[in-house]
Amino acid sequence: MIVRARPWNWLRADWPDFVYDEAAVSAGLAQAYRLHGVMEGKAAALGFTGASDVALDSMADEVLTTAAIEGERLSLDAVRSSVMRRMGLEASGPIDRAVDGLVAVVHDATTAAGTPLDEDRLCRWQSALFPGGTSGLQRIAVGRYRSHEDPMQIISGLPGREVVHYEAPPSADVPGHMARFIGWFNDTAPGGTSSASLDGLARAAIAHLWFESIHPFEDGNGRIGRALVDMAVAQHLSTPARLFSLSRQLLERRADYYDQLNRCQRGGMDVTGWVQWFIQQCAAAYSAASTTMDEALVKRRFAEQHGVAGLPERQRKVLQRLLDDGDGGFVGGLNAEKYMKMTGASKATATRDLAEMVKRGQLRTTGAGKALRYYVNVPGWTHGVTMDECSSAP
Repeated sequence: MIVRARPWNWLRADWPDFVYDEAAVSAGLAQAYRLHGVMEGKAAALGFTGASDVALDSMADEVLTTAAIEGERLSLDAVRSSVMRRMGLEASGPIDRAVDGLVAVVHDATTAAGTPLDEDRLCRWQSALFPGGTSGLQRIAVGRYRSHEDPMQIISGLPGREVVHYEAPPSADVPGHMARFIGWFNDTAPGGTSSASLDGLARAAIAHLWFESIHPFEDGNGRIGRALVDMAVAQHLSTPARLFSLSRQLLERRADYYDQLNRCQRGGMDVTGWVQWFIQQCAAAYSAASTTMDEALVKRRFAEQHGVAGLPERQRKVLQRLLDDGDGGFVGGLNAEKYMKMTGASKATATRDLAEMVKRGQLRTTGAGKALRYYVNVPGWTHGVTMDECSSAP
């Protein structure tokens, strides 16, 4: 077994007095806050609320991706159904207790961000992630800190050739480490007792690193650590609705995310590099959310202009799919055969439906005969086809 260079951060004499260079992160913070302001401004102008499709999609995406970071694939239908029920909306999708538990944790972290953190809350979060008391087929301790005597290690590699990337503090020391962490988290929250000047996003970055370094539970530490980020960011920005998914951004940078954490867990208490990287991911998440809002506005305008709500269900389904796939996202364009597969319609019905949607201006076409293709008619969308190739009728 190969053990990476020590000491681990918790073995240092100055643990856990994390510091960062405020001047070095100032430009990144300014950019992140600018993008956050753009995102919130769009949300306000478009009337997006906590019950909007954007908020629902953002929360569902956060749940899906925070699990995906750990290599767990959840059912989108089960996640969306659970999110809708949690938001007080009617839902008829499948029910999965583990999904419901993760949704409850993510929801509680943001909607009850003003409630002080304590050990009981963290343990309830972890218990909710494992309603059967198992992780896969293995029984684990749920609803309490780990207590096993074996080292808590993060390992990769084949048996006999494992690489130890990190080793957390012994289980016996976890309660003491967590008491100090929880005290710091509450003291540095808005309205807390700490007099130290600490930017909110930097605080979220440090909270995540600190919690992951302790690794207090047998399993679920990553998901709970990211829920703590959600809570810290919600406390700082007071965002009324979830409009972005930070876990989506972390999933896209998954390898770098783990490398950044691992580097700090073996380094000193100056975590400027980690804070800078974390702030960059926040900025990217805000920018992605703004793009999503732009896309939502396009769909809304299209639906209002073309009376989509009054169309037959099969036509609504196809138009929604084309809009969801975006400009050029529906590779190869739509034809009668694809329409038949998507809706179950006969060839005669498919041909008639497509002609009707072209006549109403909802679709435009290119080519002829077997090469005839249909594209959703959104201003500015080219689908990789020049306007000279397009016509308004088949």
